[in-house]
Order: sequence, then structure tokens, then C-alpha cells
Amino acid sequence: MRNLYAKIMTEKSTILGAEIELKKKVAAYAAVALLASNAFAANASALTYTVQTGDTLYKIAQKNNTSVEDLKKTNNLTSNVIYVNQTLEVTTIPVTAVYSSKVTAAGPSNTYTVSSGDTLIKIANKHQVSLAELMVWNRIKGHIIHPGQKLIISKDAVSPALEQTVQVPAPVPASQSLYTVKAGDTLTKIGSHYSMTVQQLKTLNNLTSDMIYIGQTLKVAGTSQPVTPPVQSDTPSASNVVNEALKLLGVPYKWAGNTPSGFDCSGFIYYAFNQSGKQIGRFSSEGYFSRAYYVDQPQPGDLVFFANTYKPGISHMGIYIGNNEFIHASSSGGVMKSNLDNSYYKKHFDSFKRFY
Repeated sequence: MRNLYAKIMTEKSTILGAEIELKKKVAAYAAVALLASNAFAANASALTYTVQTGDTLYKIAQKNNTSVEDLKKTNNLTSNVIYVNQTLEVTTIPVTAVYSSKVTAAGPSNTYTVSSGDTLIKIANKHQVSLAELMVWNRIKGHIIHPGQKLIISKDAVSPALEQTVQVPAPVPASQSLYTVKAGDTLTKIGSHYSMTVQQLKTLNNLTSDMIYIGQTLKVAGTSQPVTPPVQSDTPSASNVVNEALKLLGVPYKWAGNTPSGFDCSGFIYYAFNQSGKQIGRFSSEGYFSRAYYVDQPQPGDLVFFANTYKPGISHMGIYIGNNEFIHASSSGGVMKSNLDNSYYKKHFDSFKRFY
């Protein structure tokens, strides 16, 4: 009996010792994690930036290695509207710090689930990766994403096979060169610069639509020789779009409406642009947002987008007509003109964009 008691006490002592050792290890790991997070935070630096003519939050974020969301949060901004000479506080995170903070093993930290109102550029900015990387990693050819869709947001989660195809591009013949798409570019603009037609560009790059994105690399033939761009039959002039839109003033609001008997905001865009000569499909405001690129200095006929009106994310849109005014189908007054200085629209303004 005495031997049995001694054996039990020995085993109990061994278990107790193991528990103490385990607690020590957990405490040590927690301390290391805390030190790492503090070191990362110390790498972030704060500075001020004075807004210049032509600046947008997106441009400033790109210059300072931060995101639009962080800029707005740091400066308590409720919209994307900024003013020349406005002073913004910018928190810059060094690239080395960003990459050292990534999880090396593929898992939840390397993926993101799309929420309502998300766009590819918004997700790219949030996770500090380029739009081009995001599209390549997820094999996305257009800009369309859907709520609930899971996206890879870190190179660590890219499969070796896909990484290999990204790193080794197809060779370009000597008679060709490469062009990297910049903000404001269209196939028409790039084609005219290299004396090529839009169809030639699309054929050379195996494009199935006119959509291109910033950072995308295109094959071009010939030398850079600016020429007068050819007139595209499917590209309406700004005056045509505005004139068609103005003809519809007073048409009542109708949910999902896209005829002169009644419009909602996106149905109004669909009808006005198709009437002016640009054939576009019927999409929601979010759908049109994904089919357009950002412009810093809007022209009459450009699109103006608003967020967080009756739902989170992009939720309303109109056509810019100049003098800080836009025309849109409002749920409170049908097709009407409004001013961007209006406190409601200033609060919900998101961006100016232009169809591809």
C-alpha cells in the first residue's frame, strides 16, 4: 500500500512539473509576440502632407505607402473630398515592416472575404498590395468581384505553379515593346500613342474586352508617335451624354426602372449612355463602379459615385455636368440636378470615374 501511495505521488509531481513548464513556455511566446508587435509599431512614422492641385486620397496614399482607409481614419474624413492646401496627417509604414509582419503559412491571414461595397482597388489599398498583384494572384481578368468571394491577399498564399507563371512572362518579339498602364489610360489612348487600333491592341494582348487596369503590362508594336486618335463609333462625346441626360429631367423615380417611365440611379445611367451611343449593359451602381477607372479632374459626362447612402458601400451615382453639378435619378425627386457642395452629397461623395 505504501509503495502504491509513493507511486501515485511521484506521478502527480511529474504532471505538476509538466504543467509549470508549459505555462512558462506560453508566457515566453506571449512576450515575444508583444515585443514583435511593439517593434512593428515603432517602425511606423507619422508626418504631415499638404494637398496639391490634382491630388486625390488615392494618389496621396500611393505616394506615402498607406491606404485611403487609413488616411480617412487618421484625419477623421467622412468622404474622399479634399482641398488644395489642406494639411493631412499621414502614417507611413515601411515596406520592410509590412512584409515582415506577414504570416508565412497559408491560412486565414492570407485571404480576405469580399464584403458588400468592396472593390479590388479598395481591397488592394487595405492590404497594401498592388491592384495588379491582387488580380494575378486570384486569376481575375476584369474588375468584377462578389460579396462572399475569397481572395488571396498575400504572395505567401500563392501556389508555386501560379507564382511560376507570373514570374516568367512570355517573351516579346524584338518588333514589340511593353507598356505599363497608368491612371487615366484607355486602349484608345494607348493605341493612338503607338499608331495602333484598339482591335490590334486587343488581338496582340488576347483581350476579350476594353477593360484595362493600372499596373497592367501590355504588348505594343511600333514606336511612340502621338497621332490624332480615330473616332470610335461606340464612344459618345461628353456633350451627347449630358444632352441625353438633361432631356430626362423630371422623369419620376422608379426602383429598378430604366425607361423614361421611371428610373433608379443606375437605370438612368444605362438609358442615358445607350441613347448617346455607348452600348453598356444594365448593372447596379457597384457594377458600373467596377467598370470605370478613377479620374482626378472630372469632365462633363464623367460618372460621380456616392457611398453609404441607403446601404454600405457604393450605393448611388450620377453624371457630372460641370460647375460642380451632377444629374441623377434621386429617390426623393426623380431625375434632377444637384450640387456636390450640398452637405448630404459632400458627406457621401466617393469618387469621379470614367467608363473604360
